[in-house]
Amino acid sequence: MQERYRGQSLNRLEDLRFLTGHGEYVADDHVPGVLHAYVLRSPIAFARIARLNLEAARAVPGVVAVFTEADLAADGIGELPCITVIDAVEPIVVPPRPALARGFVRHVGDPVVCIVAESPEAALAAGEAVDAAYETLPCVTMATAALQPDAPAIWPEAPGNSAFLFRKGDAEAVAAAMAQAAHVVECDLFNNRVVAAPMETRAAIGFHDSNTGGFCLSLTGQGVHDLRRQLADTIFKIPAERIRVVVPDVGGGFGMKNYLYPEYVLVLWAARKLGRPVRWISERSEDFVSSAQGRDFFARSRLALDKDGRFLGLEVRAVANMGAYLSTQGPVSSTNAAGSAMGGVYDIPAVFVEVRGAFTNTPPIDAYRGAGKPEANYLIERLVNLASVKTGIDAVALRRRNMIGRFPHRTAMGMKIDGGRFKAGLDEAISLADLEGFRTRRARSKKAGLLRGIGVACFLETSRGALGEFARAAFEADGTVSLAVGTQSNGQGHETAYPQVAADLMGLPISAFRFHQGDTDLLPGGNGHGGARSMHMGGTALVMAVESLIEKGRLIAAHLLQAPVDQVSFIEGNFVVQNTERAMAIGKVADAARDPANLPEGLTPGLEGNAKNGSELYTFPNGCHVAEVEIDPDTGVVRLDRYTIADDFGSLINPRVALGQVHGGVAQGIGQALLEHVVFDPGSGQLLTGSFLDYALPRAQDLPNFAGGLNDSEPTASNPLGVKGTGQAGCIAAPQTIMNAVLDALSPLGIDQLDMPATPFLVWSAIQAARAVPRSSRKP
Repeated sequence: MQERYRGQSLNRLEDLRFLTGHGEYVADDHVPGVLHAYVLRSPIAFARIARLNLEAARAVPGVVAVFTEADLAADGIGELPCITVIDAVEPIVVPPRPALARGFVRHVGDPVVCIVAESPEAALAAGEAVDAAYETLPCVTMATAALQPDAPAIWPEAPGNSAFLFRKGDAEAVAAAMAQAAHVVECDLFNNRVVAAPMETRAAIGFHDSNTGGFCLSLTGQGVHDLRRQLADTIFKIPAERIRVVVPDVGGGFGMKNYLYPEYVLVLWAARKLGRPVRWISERSEDFVSSAQGRDFFARSRLALDKDGRFLGLEVRAVANMGAYLSTQGPVSSTNAAGSAMGGVYDIPAVFVEVRGAFTNTPPIDAYRGAGKPEANYLIERLVNLASVKTGIDAVALRRRNMIGRFPHRTAMGMKIDGGRFKAGLDEAISLADLEGFRTRRARSKKAGLLRGIGVACFLETSRGALGEFARAAFEADGTVSLAVGTQSNGQGHETAYPQVAADLMGLPISAFRFHQGDTDLLPGGNGHGGARSMHMGGTALVMAVESLIEKGRLIAAHLLQAPVDQVSFIEGNFVVQNTERAMAIGKVADAARDPANLPEGLTPGLEGNAKNGSELYTFPNGCHVAEVEIDPDTGVVRLDRYTIADDFGSLINPRVALGQVHGGVAQGIGQALLEHVVFDPGSGQLLTGSFLDYALPRAQDLPNFAGGLNDSEPTASNPLGVKGTGQAGCIAAPQTIMNAVLDALSPLGIDQLDMPATPFLVWSAIQAARAVPRSSRKP
């Protein structure tokens, strides 16, 4: 009987390499003859470039070239595209975005000059020698302010700074629900802007072969084929086959490394121009102003309920900050992605969403872990808590009363949910969190002069990411099996999970497999990382590829064993002729398959399988989290004391790896709820949180021990593995869970509204304001 690998918490195979310093990152690739690029960026949020004197920079020893946008334009280099497709009510406005600023700069960090030198030090010195002058213009950093009539116009192509208007749902049905409702709760909520802050900053090396005219881009990224298409079709206007994109190990991405950035264009173009490889590595402060940021979503929302507390309708009217340009997929998070999850785990008959995208003088926004689903779930879960206060119905009971209970279920936003542990997950989380004991813990905190609160929140993710995925499985000459999948790991454990799947299917030990990714030469296509899609889409493609390999092996084995094909079965690593003792191990068939003389007519040498998974089905990760906080009213410090997780991700390939993904996502959600906030000076547009001195990431002391975990009793039928996706769930669930707990702690003071992040200053300020209000006039 063969060993089963799926469902086992194996140690990650890649960790030995990482922990012993053998990871291979872009910055570690010491390319002979490489030149070093430095990008001079705008220090002004909005300005006309009045002067660029480059002579002193060009005279710095070691400088090879100094480029501006005029040099790119003279070579016919295209502009960075926005490839988003949304059902916009008004046509989406995509302003020109050259790799270097053309005439104007529109946010602090906008690239202006590219310097290439023999050393990083020479390139930096030349950057400091550039004589640049700017004619400063009035700027705007808040999306709601940018849409006001008196706001400075950022783009002539975008009147009123409007990037798009998106609507989804039934506005008339929602209006009718509001009109007949016994209760309507409403609130204004702001989902604060955050930086992705991966451990590894962005980096790239550009290569050009003058003999073939081909390019190669090595970068720290989350996908390769989309980048190649954009570079080929839009930037260089050449066949895609002439560009190879490769990604070595990646030190985190969280969505931010999915996109085409100006620096990737610059290193490739400079490599062609100068005849040598060109490397660019971002500094941390540079990453803060040049990489895509996340969230920044303001919403005015209303929830209608009948007299029994049943949800009747949900209306969301939102403004999404897009930054100064539309990033590669910038509008998706606030529109299609958020809309798919609007309403969460609840049966709401009518939903309507309207989102206006706004240009501002800030770095562009794009998908960040969860990509729209955190925004959607945050809204409904905060509304449910307000509805509990207004109706007097217990918040847990109100959730249970309105949860989707029958499957399949078609939501008001058109999503067909095939199943989920919605009510069971809620009950499980409540039980694990010990709500009965909370009363005792709250009394103990009160005696110590502290405020204690508990927050419950559910979440629903709509997981698929980009449509379509490729995979290949093939026996190599040394007897190992190479696996290639078009998804892209940036910390998820793909090198372990994919071989676990293949090992079970092929009846081989996991040590027999070699996993490959991140190279456009490996597969004809692939959609990389995003949307918790890897196991759902890539895993299914791998199953299909292995099944194709086995089927080819069955044909070869039947030929070699001189048996009818329909009498040959594949059982635990062996091709067996039914009702006989004749059999061949799959490895032996692979060895024989290298010789054309051993093959039936029509088959090519080698034992391999290729597949494309074109499934359009979504999966629906879901769960319930409970947070317990303690607040010092004298300082406003919030301490996250307890955190409980009850999640449903369907089948689990590697439970330990899956739980690690959830914990990492929760940590990021904790960061957004309590610590992280990108702040711009509203007058100058300067980034005030431009380093880790001012931008607070959660540390170990900010994280509690996590209770609970993952339930695998409800596999999905959307894919043969039964998986639903784990990578984004924690980040989707944690913010509203923690904010509900914070507001519960503050409720005795009459505080029912507070935006993220609940920093000590903001909490303290809210407490002082509440204490200044006479008790008789406070809200009940």
